[in-house]
Amino acid sequence: MKPNCYLALIHVFLAACLCTAIVFTGLFDNAFTEVGYEYYAEVPIQSFPNFLAMPFNSVINLGYLLLGCYWLLKNRKIVGNAEDVRQAHYLKDVFAGMALLYGPVQWVRIWTQSHRSAILDQWFTLPIFAWSVVWCRYLEDGWKPWLFLCIECISVASYGLTLFHKLGFDIALACHIFAAVWSIITLHQEYGDSISATYISLGLVFCLGFIVLKLADHWLAQWPYFKELTGHFWSKVCDIMQFHFAFLFLTHFSSPQRRIAEEKNF
Repeated sequence: MKPNCYLALIHVFLAACLCTAIVFTGLFDNAFTEVGYEYYAEVPIQSFPNFLAMPFNSVINLGYLLLGCYWLLKNRKIVGNAEDVRQAHYLKDVFAGMALLYGPVQWVRIWTQSHRSAILDQWFTLPIFAWSVVWCRYLEDGWKPWLFLCIECISVASYGLTLFHKLGFDIALACHIFAAVWSIITLHQEYGDSISATYISLGLVFCLGFIVLKLADHWLAQWPYFKELTGHFWSKVCDIMQFHFAFLFLTHFSSPQRRIAEEKNF
C-alpha cells in the first residue's frame, strides 16, 4: 500500500478513537439504543460462544471487511496530474477504511449487546454517508479540505440529536441519507452517463432494501425462509451492496468533473 493509503487509514482510526473516547465518558449514556436479543428475529444459539450467538448476523459483518480490503487494494486508473491522483486515492481509501472499521464495530454490538457499542454502531454510520457528500463535492468543485472537514464535523456533531429525542438518531440518519442521495443524483445529472445511471439505480434499490428489511425483521420471520437468514441479515447484505455501488459510482468519475468540462470546452 502507498503512504497516502496509510495516511487515510490513520485519519479514520484517529476519528474513531476520538468518538470512542467521547462515548466512554458517558456523554451519550442517555441516548436510546436497541439493546438485547429481543430486537433481532434470529434466535440465539445458547451452545455457541457469545461472539457467534447469532451466527448469521455476526458473520455477515465479515462482508464489510472484505469490501474494505477490496477497495483499499484496488488501484483504479485516474486521469489527471499527480495531485489529482493523490486526492482521488485518498478519498477512496478513507471510504474503504470506514468499511474496514464498521464491520468489527457492528460485530461487537451483536456480540456484547452493550449500550455503548450500540452507540458507536449508530454514530459511525453517519460520517460514512457524509463521506459520499464530501466525495461528490470534490468531483464537482475540486479539493477543498476545510469544507470536507466541516461536513464531517457537522455529521459527527449531528449525533447529539440523540440527547434531545428518542428518534434523534433516526432523524440524523434520514438527513444523511437524503443528503447523500441528493449529492449523487446532482453529480449524475451534471456529468453522468448510462453507466453511472446503472450504479445509482442499483445503489438506491439496495438502500431501500437495507431500510425495509431491517424494519421488517420480526415481521418477515413468520416465513420459514426468514427464520435463520432474517430480515436483519439481508439488510446487512443490502448495506454492503449499497456501499459497493457507492464506490463504483464515485470512482467512475476519475477527477474533478468541472475541470474536465473546462478542458473539453477549451
